[in-house]
Amino acid sequence: MKKKWITGVAVLAVSASLAVAAPQEAKAWHGHHGRGEMGRMFAHKLNLTDAQKQQLRDLNKQFRQDNKAFFESFRTSMQQFREAKKSGDTAKADSLKATLQSERAQMQQLRQAQEPKILAILTPAQQTQYQALKAERAQKRQEWQQKHPQ
Repeated sequence: MKKKWITGVAVLAVSASLAVAAPQEAKAWHGHHGRGEMGRMFAHKLNLTDAQKQQLRDLNKQFRQDNKAFFESFRTSMQQFREAKKSGDTAKADSLKATLQSERAQMQQLRQAQEPKILAILTPAQQTQYQALKAERAQKRQEWQQKHPQ
């Protein structure tokens, strides 16, 4: 009888911890994809071969290495901007806005330069599907931005 009671308490404790953890995990993500999840989703929807996946991984790895200093600079600027906003230092936040706009424009140029390299790896059918997925994602981003203006 004692073993059944201990087992029942253990099952109850595990169930309770799972019940508490699941809503917290859902709250944390708010429907956002984790790092790399978007790439896996694209790879799945495009039905990429293993060779294509490897080529894209290599391309992205090279892209990150080539632009590492820029990404670190952007990350630092963004962190300084957030800290200035949080502390109420509007003068510093305003001065960083121009830097961030410039860096965002540069980031967009880097990504646009990467696009032909990505398309070169895809078949014509995959390229068409890629463009459709990209347009769909841009539409969702625009809708979200309209609902959540900065």
